[in-house]
Amino acid sequence: MNTPNPCKAFCSFSGGKDSCLALWKARNEGFDVDTLLVMMNESGERSRSHGLPRALLERQANALGTRLLTANADWSNYERVFVELLRGLRADGHEVGVFGDIDLVPHRQWEERVCGAVGLRAHLPLWQKDRLALAHEVRELGFRAVVVCVDSRWLDDSFAGREYDQRFLADLPSGVDACGENGEFHTFVYDGPGFAAAVPFRVVEKEEYVAPVERGGTRYCFARLE
Repeated sequence: MNTPNPCKAFCSFSGGKDSCLALWKARNEGFDVDTLLVMMNESGERSRSHGLPRALLERQANALGTRLLTANADWSNYERVFVELLRGLRADGHEVGVFGDIDLVPHRQWEERVCGAVGLRAHLPLWQKDRLALAHEVRELGFRAVVVCVDSRWLDDSFAGREYDQRFLADLPSGVDACGENGEFHTFVYDGPGFAAAVPFRVVEKEEYVAPVERGGTRYCFARLE
């Protein structure tokens, strides 16, 4: 049920299905979510983790009726930059930060800590929900997404660039989470509930990326979008 006086909120946003589902649920709960906060890489050209270009994130924000707030960071200064953004949001009257995590306790602890440091409250609409049930809810609600990154420890390159649909879920190897909550894959949502219109895009190539040794040296395959 919507609250009579919805508090102002932002969504910590990746562009993926869990972020979009959390945003949709928070709005249905009555929160006035007017800002998508996205952390970008050092150059500001692509988002952290998901590797999405700024232009597509801007189109997502427009389709969802929000503004896009970004900052560039590497992993060494990520938290400091993130907290500075939160401080600005709090000064602008925001009271709540919406996050799409499901059940990873260290993630929730970090979100509550950085929000609490500036007087914000972290809200996790998906928390402790069944992962497989959430995967099906995404599809049943009509969200449409494409897989933009896979961790090569879990999935081969053929999964990158695929539609996140029932066939994709059926093809996942045993041990791979249907939500990708353990980082097995990431998605980009281009249409669904709350979207004024679908976001046009195309997959232009697949690209290998190997993380630095100090970040684990893991290999990933990105489906580059434009």
